[in-house]
Amino acid sequence: MKHLRQKTNGMKRHMLLLPVLLVAVLALIMGAAAPNCWAEDDGDEISFEVADVYAELNNTDGDLGFHALIDGEPWKYLKIEDPRERMILWVSSMGRLRRQGLTELFFESAEPNFEDLAPEQFFRRFPAGKYEIESRTLEGDEQESEDLFWHRMPAPPEGISVSGEAIDLDEVNCDDGPIPMVEPEENGDVIISWDEVKKSHPDIGVPNKKIEVEFYQVVVEEEESGLKLSFDLPPDQLSVTVPGAFIALGEEFKFEILVKEAIGGNQTAVESCFEIE
Repeated sequence: MKHLRQKTNGMKRHMLLLPVLLVAVLALIMGAAAPNCWAEDDGDEISFEVADVYAELNNTDGDLGFHALIDGEPWKYLKIEDPRERMILWVSSMGRLRRQGLTELFFESAEPNFEDLAPEQFFRRFPAGKYEIESRTLEGDEQESEDLFWHRMPAPPEGISVSGEAIDLDEVNCDDGPIPMVEPEENGDVIISWDEVKKSHPDIGVPNKKIEVEFYQVVVEEEESGLKLSFDLPPDQLSVTVPGAFIALGEEFKFEILVKEAIGGNQTAVESCFEIE
């Protein structure tokens, strides 16, 4: 159930930013020298409003990706450097778009499964430390921020239940079955709940360390229509009520629970499904 969740403005997940990538010239450059447009800085340096680089783990599918969300003053060029000052991203707008300027950018790297790219290899590819995001604004000023990228991934949510029906993620197969049968509440609602995430992943990254959760996100999809509901939840809320009006749309549903930790911003998601009795 790849890419089930939706990007939301409130929680730094901007699906609407993706069209920017269609009109920008993107080049991923490892170990290259910075273009000479940064050779001189004749303006004042300002900071981005949002500059977030983070890893996302799909614990169900077994894959990791490198993501970034950037927002600030309109810019013509943008680059990202890793903690070793190696440029890993260079973005340049062209023509009329350059004159207009870009303000927001969201991207996800490819997410090969662990058979093709083991977590250890991923973290060697993207070392922990401060990543520098830098751009040149339309006025010629330098816009720059740093963001911590670390290898502490949230543990996957456990203790998941749907209206009292325990969901064993290791036993459920959403493609071939078995799929848990769920009886809605008397009013037709379905309640999805899970245990609080308190530590980092037991096996991936930096294991079994205390973490602080920034938010949870739950996305529910009705299988036949593909319609989705997305919920962004504070760290002390460990359940969500899916309205009966949505449940009435079908019989089979997929859902995802994502947890984002607060310091490095890394995210871990689990996926499963249920069928209405």
